[in-house]
Amino acid sequence: MKITTVSSQVSVSDQIQSNDIATLADLGVTTIICNRPDGEAADQPSVEEITAAANARNIVVVNLPFTAGKMPDSAVLVFHEIMGSGQRIHAYCRTGNRSSMIFEAANRSGQSTTPAISPTATRAKPTFDIVIIGAGAGGIAVSASLLKRNKKLRITLIDPSSKHYYQPGWTMVGGGVFSAKSTERRTADLIDHCASLIVSAVTQVVAEESKVVLSDGGEVYYQQLVVAPGLVINWDAIEGLSESLGKYGVTSNYRYDLAPYTWELVQQTTHGKAIFTQPPMPIKCAGAPQKALYLSADHWYKNNTINNIDIDFCNAGGLLFGVAAYVEPLMAYIKKYNAALSFNHNLVKVDGPNKKAWFDVSDSQGNKTRVCKEFDMLHVCPPQHAPDFIRSSGLSDQAGWLDVNPQTLQHKQHSNIWGLGDVMNTTNAKTMAAVRKQVPVVAKNICAAQAAQQPAAHYDGYGSCPLTVERGKIILAEFCYGGRVAPTFPNWLNNGTKPTRLAWLLKAVGLPFVYWNLMLKGHEWFTDCPAEK
Repeated sequence: MKITTVSSQVSVSDQIQSNDIATLADLGVTTIICNRPDGEAADQPSVEEITAAANARNIVVVNLPFTAGKMPDSAVLVFHEIMGSGQRIHAYCRTGNRSSMIFEAANRSGQSTTPAISPTATRAKPTFDIVIIGAGAGGIAVSASLLKRNKKLRITLIDPSSKHYYQPGWTMVGGGVFSAKSTERRTADLIDHCASLIVSAVTQVVAEESKVVLSDGGEVYYQQLVVAPGLVINWDAIEGLSESLGKYGVTSNYRYDLAPYTWELVQQTTHGKAIFTQPPMPIKCAGAPQKALYLSADHWYKNNTINNIDIDFCNAGGLLFGVAAYVEPLMAYIKKYNAALSFNHNLVKVDGPNKKAWFDVSDSQGNKTRVCKEFDMLHVCPPQHAPDFIRSSGLSDQAGWLDVNPQTLQHKQHSNIWGLGDVMNTTNAKTMAAVRKQVPVVAKNICAAQAAQQPAAHYDGYGSCPLTVERGKIILAEFCYGGRVAPTFPNWLNNGTKPTRLAWLLKAVGLPFVYWNLMLKGHEWFTDCPAEK
C-alpha cells in the first residue's frame, strides 16, 4: 500500500489488503472508500474482505466503484458529502489514480457552495436525497426504482451485511431442489452504480433532525428516508435452541447455513417422529413452516417410508392458513401425508442432545399447559420481531413495528419517512412478493413528495405464498388486505386453489430470474399500484 495524502482530510492509495487496515486505523482513518469494482484482478481482495477487517476496527466502508474513464456524477456527489462530514477518509483503487480523480472532482464540486476543507473548518452535514436503511430485497429494488425515475438522485443504502440472499429460495434448498450457494450474492454487486453503500448497522433514527445514527457513531442525514431493514429472527427466544441448531436433528430453513442440513435430515430420516413448528404471527413468509413439512413428507411418501414417520405440525395459532380459500386444498395434503395438526402449540424449549421439545399449549380460555414431545427431526420457525432501533427511535406502534399508513406506506407521524417490507405494521403477508408490489408505491410517492405533491400511489396489501405441497406442484396463494384472493394469472392458466406444475415452474425457474434480473434492477412488471379513489 502506497499512501498519498491529497488533503488534510483525505488520503488515497493503490489496492489495500486486510492487513493494511491496522495502519489506516493508526492514522486516524474512520471511513474507507472503495473506488475499484470487485473482480478486476484474480489476486484482488473483495470489498467484502476489506469491510470485514475494517468493521473490526470500527471503520466504515463505503463502496463507490467505477471503471477508468467512467466516473459517475452521483459518485462524485457522494464523495463530496462524505468529505463534508468531517470524517478522516482513505480512498483506494487499483493504482490510486481513480481515487485521486474522484477526490479532485468532489473537491471542485463543493468550491462554489462550501469553504475549502481544512482541519478546523465547520463541516457540512452528509446529506443525501434518499437514505435507505437495509440492502435487502426492498432496499435494493427501491433504490433502482428511484434511479430509473431520476438518475441524479443522491442515494445511499446502509446495511451491516456484505452478503445478499434470495431468502424465498431457502425452502427449496431444504427440499433438495436449490443449492444454498445459488441464493447468495455480494450486496455491492447488486446495487446500481449511481447509488452508494455504507456497510454499517443503524442504531437510531432521529426523525426531528432527519438523521440516521450508525453503530460506529457516524451520522448520515436525509431528505427522504426509506426504512427497510427486514425483521429480527430471535433464535434465543426459545430456550436451548441456539445450542442445538445444526445438530441433534434440529434445523431451520430460516437460516442460510441450516437449510442444507434440513435436506440432509430428510434423506436420513426413515422412521420416528418429525416435528415442524410455527410461532405466533407475524413472521416472515407464514407458509414457510408448512412448506418444509410438505416437501419433507413428499420425499418420504415417494420413498415409501412415510408410514414409519409420525409427522406433527405444531402451530402456535389456531389455523392451518390465514386465507380460507386455500385451507381445503392444503388439508388434502395434510391427510395425504397423515400429518397431525397440533394447534395452539408454541415451542418454548429444546433439548437437542435428549431430542425433546417443550410447548406451551393454550386452551380456549387462554390457560396454558406445558407439554413435552420427543423428536427425531425438529424443524423450527423461531419468533420474529422488528429491529430494536425502530421502537427506540419512536417510529413504532405499540407492538414495535414501523407505524405506517397501510396504503401509502408513509410514516404516520413523519412525512419524509417511508416503510418497505417486513418491518412495517401493515397486515399483509411478509413475503418477497409483497415487497415487489410495495416498491413502486414507495418510489412514486417519494417522487411526489419531492415535487411537493401528496402521495397518490396505494398498496392494496398484495402478498403471495407459493405453497410447495409436493415436489413438482405448488398451490399459488395470492391475496390482498382482508384475505381477498387476488390471482395474477387467469384461472384457465393457473387455478390458485389447486396444485399445478405451472406454479412450480414459476417458483423454481421464473421467480429467481425475475428477482435477480428484473426486480432488483428497477423493472416493475405486474406491479400496478392504484391511485387513491
